[in-house]
Amino acid sequence: MKSQSPNDPTPLGNSNEVVQNGVVATPSDATQQIEREIEAAGGELQPDEFMFGSIGATMFDLPSSDDNTVTVLLPKENIHSAPSQALVRIKSRDKRNYLGVVTAGPFVEPDSLRADSPMLVTVTTRGGIYLPPYHGRVQVTILGEEQADGTLIPPRLRPLPNSGVFVLDEEETAKVLNCDGDIRIGLVIGYENLVVRVPSMQKSVLPRHTAILGTTGGGKSTTVAQLVQQAQAAKMAVILLDVEGEYTCLHEKTDDPTMLASLEARGLEPAGIPNTLYHLVGRETTNPEHPERKAFSLQFERLSPYTVIEILGLTEAQADRFHKAYEIAKALLRDLGIFPRPGNSDEERLAIELDEFERGYPRLTLDFLMDIVGGVVARSDDRDPSPLTSELQGQGLEALKRQISQVKIDSPVSWRALLGKLARLRRLKVFDSSGVAPLDYHTMLQPGAVSVIDLSDSGMSELSNIVIADLLRGVQETQDCLCSEYERSRAMNPAALPPARVLVIIEEAHEFLSAERIEKMPVLFEQVARIAKRGRKRWLGLVFVTQFPQHLPRQVFGLVNSYVVHKLSDPNVVSLLQRIISGIDDGLWRRLPGLAPGQAVVSFPHLTRPLLVSIDPAPAKLRLID
Repeated sequence: MKSQSPNDPTPLGNSNEVVQNGVVATPSDATQQIEREIEAAGGELQPDEFMFGSIGATMFDLPSSDDNTVTVLLPKENIHSAPSQALVRIKSRDKRNYLGVVTAGPFVEPDSLRADSPMLVTVTTRGGIYLPPYHGRVQVTILGEEQADGTLIPPRLRPLPNSGVFVLDEEETAKVLNCDGDIRIGLVIGYENLVVRVPSMQKSVLPRHTAILGTTGGGKSTTVAQLVQQAQAAKMAVILLDVEGEYTCLHEKTDDPTMLASLEARGLEPAGIPNTLYHLVGRETTNPEHPERKAFSLQFERLSPYTVIEILGLTEAQADRFHKAYEIAKALLRDLGIFPRPGNSDEERLAIELDEFERGYPRLTLDFLMDIVGGVVARSDDRDPSPLTSELQGQGLEALKRQISQVKIDSPVSWRALLGKLARLRRLKVFDSSGVAPLDYHTMLQPGAVSVIDLSDSGMSELSNIVIADLLRGVQETQDCLCSEYERSRAMNPAALPPARVLVIIEEAHEFLSAERIEKMPVLFEQVARIAKRGRKRWLGLVFVTQFPQHLPRQVFGLVNSYVVHKLSDPNVVSLLQRIISGIDDGLWRRLPGLAPGQAVVSFPHLTRPLLVSIDPAPAKLRLID
């Protein structure tokens, strides 16, 4: 008998059965019956409109569920579609749409089993090949309920269970996060080409001040250099107070291999930043070959007498003598016609309206004040004063004698101690130096100007603090004048150009504004606070850079609205910042200790939420790559 091939579609046994490739085919009448039943039931099953194109679905809430957070379950093929910090849209079954961010996960869990069940533990530890079906789970924090026009409002309700979850693409993510601006910061981690930028033209961002925080080696210097380059490109005036001399080579393009490779990977070019390097008269700079190097001196008249008292650490008795000497100096300047000059109504008005908590008395030099204190000491020793300043020679000497004769000398020791501390200040040789001009703030505040102030050879933190306090005051006064001139000009010429937006970067801010120093020098902080508050209206932004944020007082953080936080290893510091900085979720805080160099949590007012960012490499040369 001839055997039948399995591929031969001939009937076997029952004449109604047809075999194809060894499989009994479904009878045609049965197929037709199934089709009729499908049609009667309303046609083929269509995909759920709430789930079509989704990567997962929301889960029922648990007793441990938190407000504003939902759990999302993912089939295993979509586990990698929702990485940490990814933005998602939840289409709730009640017709509401929500936007959220993945703040925990993705975690992998077995289906219908506990991950720590004895069976799975036994199979895994004994090298078994059994792998049960599994799924993914993420926690999503709700950012808001999405309106028809795309705006977000605070959510009143929660997404219903089994609602579809969809990942936003890069273009839509950028729109939701509001990443636009003219100052490029870096790339959002988890995306290929999502760039974070800062708008320099919004008063609610940089003029409301910034803090760049992180341990040594975390990438703060790179962030600062990159910020300087971008701010200059945006036509901002930048002043960088360089305490360590790291930025004195910014005019050269970087030659660091790591930086060059990173720049190339992002399609960026190495480039120097044209700038002027300033250093104190009589002090060295870490880059004496800089093509635009200038020495500058300080003007004693610009320092508030209260700031001088704090910087010198005068006792109460010494401060009392200092104020007496200061009043004598003002009277002598008037008697000698130095200030205010006779008949000069503007100078008369300035002398009357002068706020000595903000600045010193015009035309008053340190030598002039020392001659007065020295004259009082000489009188206590029954000697004639021997002043050194030319204004107190001749008739000036007689005027000096008349003034100090009215002083009640009740404590010669305090007068001598005061003279000694003023002499220590004079030995610095940085005040009122002949032939060396003070800083020209009008030049420094031109659009696109970058000024690096090298304080690496100041020799003492008090001197650096004097420079910083004087510079901040000078910048604020000049910017006030420029803004006032602009407002007057605009009234007559609507096309008048506004003054430059200004960014002042203070490196090692903890040395200038530590909690301990502010406690001893409240006037200095009040001066900074006034500048910070006025700066918001005058396009003047401050940037505080420090590796020791725990040393900054709460008052400083109260002035800051934007943060770039690099790696922080100390859990106590992280805990402190969590209590101070709002809006950063726990998932980002937990990642801070493990951030790689150049990575940072970035929080700016214009962004919808804080982001984990890979900061762009510095195109210019740094003396110390951190």
